[in-house]
Amino acid sequence: MVPVPRLYTILDSACFSSVQALAAAAEELTWAGVTLIQYRDKSENARQILEQGRELRRRVDAHVSQKKQDMQPPVRLIMNDRADLALIAGFDGVHVGQDDLSPESVRKIIGPDHWLGVSTHNPAQVAEADKTSADYLAIGPVFATSSKEKPDPVVGLEGVRKARQLTRKPLVAIGGITRANAASVIEAGADSVAVISDLLADPGKSAEEFFRILR
Repeated sequence: MVPVPRLYTILDSACFSSVQALAAAAEELTWAGVTLIQYRDKSENARQILEQGRELRRRVDAHVSQKKQDMQPPVRLIMNDRADLALIAGFDGVHVGQDDLSPESVRKIIGPDHWLGVSTHNPAQVAEADKTSADYLAIGPVFATSSKEKPDPVVGLEGVRKARQLTRKPLVAIGGITRANAASVIEAGADSVAVISDLLADPGKSAEEFFRILR
């Protein structure tokens, strides 16, 4: 099984005014000890996604190299949706939703060595995704979220518990997760919590607080 960390950070390009601001947030997260960052861009602008993806890869790698290599684990970058651009930008994996390419189609593109994550929103989807070559599954939204225009129905902590019973793959909970409720999500059976909004104000400091909560 892939070693999905307790804190799964997501940087949505729509939340940042420029690629510089996006990359700066990634740097702060890296300095705080974050080892996994998903880059999300729903604009469908392939050139923008590739340019931002390459800049994230460059900036994250540059910051990691400034730390002692024996103390700093690799920082994995996951691209949302676009398997083709993930490979070109040098990312470490791809995350797809229910309306994207099928997990097996993505696996054929990225090969066996890149991480593959799949979003699920109900028990049937969890059971189906568990049969695929996905390395980890995401379940949500756990709580109400403002990060999507048309979110799926909230599954709550009970949804996390049900998902845990249906798969042995690493389980990432997503949707409305904050420092106030993250511990309860882990207690419900998630291996990791995906966070977007509660990292925006001060990414580095917020990540450090999540680490203290999730220990």
